[in-house]
Amino acid sequence: MADWRTEKAELVKEYHARNLVSPKGGIVFTGSSLMEMFPVEEWVAEMPAPRPVVYNRGVGGYTTMDLMPILDICVWEMEPCKVFINIGTNDLSDPNESMQSIMDRYDKILSSIEAHLPGVPIYLMAYYPVNPEVAQGPVIEWLKIRTNEKIRRANREVEKLAQRHHQRFIDLNQPLMDAEGQLKAAYTIEGVHMNHEGYRAIFDDIMRYVME
Repeated sequence: MADWRTEKAELVKEYHARNLVSPKGGIVFTGSSLMEMFPVEEWVAEMPAPRPVVYNRGVGGYTTMDLMPILDICVWEMEPCKVFINIGTNDLSDPNESMQSIMDRYDKILSSIEAHLPGVPIYLMAYYPVNPEVAQGPVIEWLKIRTNEKIRRANREVEKLAQRHHQRFIDLNQPLMDAEGQLKAAYTIEGVHMNHEGYRAIFDDIMRYVME
């Protein structure tokens, strides 16, 4: 097993341990690294009371296939009242994955959550834009495949998926984009992942959905 997978498997175990001692009925955020890196728990904890109970159960590097077998830990063990999900961006970086296969797995994830948590609203978050002009390291190769055009196409499919499931599709990308529709250079670490300034740019918007 690769080192990063060992590390993430340990993170999932840690999530399970936290779940056992955390209050149920909060709001769960789950997905891959773009969710794991979102300091939503910390920022919500800084809000004045009364504040929502929020849990981040994102796992960096994971795909739709990786998330499916850990949905018990990352979602329904917490018996949440809402679920926010952003999964599939790593799938988009794989040239061997078709859009249909990615969305088919995403569909199964939603169906599984709905079966275990009937009536709980799910918010499908639009995939964030990227910025190939400031790409560094392995990101340079990723963004030859995971282009902004492909991301926009994927977001249209995610929106359709939300509609079929009678769930919510939310697109928070406008504050993140430059004039060319790319992720603003000031908001990214290496062209893909966002820094705190990027997350701050969407925090108030996402909190409106958390609080509704």
